[in-house]
Amino acid sequence: MKVDSHQHFWRLADREGQWPPASLQAIYRDFGPEDLAPHLQATGIDATVLVQSLPSIDDTRWMLALAERTPWVRGVVGWVDFKAADAAAQIDALAHHPLLKGLRPMLQDLPEDNWIDDPACSPAAEAMQRHGLVFDALVLPRQLPALCRFAARHPRLNLVIDHAAKPLIARGELEPWRNDIAALAALPQVHCKLSGLLTEAGERRDAAALSPYAQALWTLFGPRRLLWGSDWPVLRLAADYADWWQLAHQLARQFHPVPQPDDLQALFGGNAARLYRLASTT
Repeated sequence: MKVDSHQHFWRLADREGQWPPASLQAIYRDFGPEDLAPHLQATGIDATVLVQSLPSIDDTRWMLALAERTPWVRGVVGWVDFKAADAAAQIDALAHHPLLKGLRPMLQDLPEDNWIDDPACSPAAEAMQRHGLVFDALVLPRQLPALCRFAARHPRLNLVIDHAAKPLIARGELEPWRNDIAALAALPQVHCKLSGLLTEAGERRDAAALSPYAQALWTLFGPRRLLWGSDWPVLRLAADYADWWQLAHQLARQFHPVPQPDDLQALFGGNAARLYRLASTT
């Protein structure tokens, strides 16, 4: 099963005052299943994970309803305020929906880099563990140390780093990103998405620019904890869907050690299906 582990849908009517701004014309419109379906068909992708893009329970419920009527959306990553007094109860209620596979608190948008490194988040993390939900970490490089402390505090909580923590590819900087992400990779429950790299690359949108970062992820996470994702439609700011699909395969063919066929199957589908417990296509 080929899986896109990270895609979004949204309605501008729900996003007043929220990103994206009108200046980003390529993504400043509604996006739904009918827009993504042709790209999935062209690349042979069987299933997707729909990820939240608004800090809203209502948005999470909307995504779950949309997933119910979209057969190839096999999982949803929603949102809960981790520090709300009733966060655990909210998670318990949402987790009754079989398509809810994870939660994402959008840490990159929070003013405190250490926000997640707080015992106040523990009840929410423990509720996620009870239900087998995945913690999607939307972070920037400067937030990786705090995320590492959070992950170490909750060793039974599966965690995946979205977009490889958005390394500073446009500036060609590997450190301290590589060192900080290595500390997270040393924790066996931590995974990483090979996604979002092109939109961090500025004008350097080619294999030569991305290769040092992709190779670092392959070296650190190996063939069973790395997941391919499109980050569509945000991807439209940098490339077409098929372009990123093909470039990701080009990067993978250049990895050292060289991936075996089952490694590639894991990277482009199997790992996401296992981590998010996605239903089979058959």
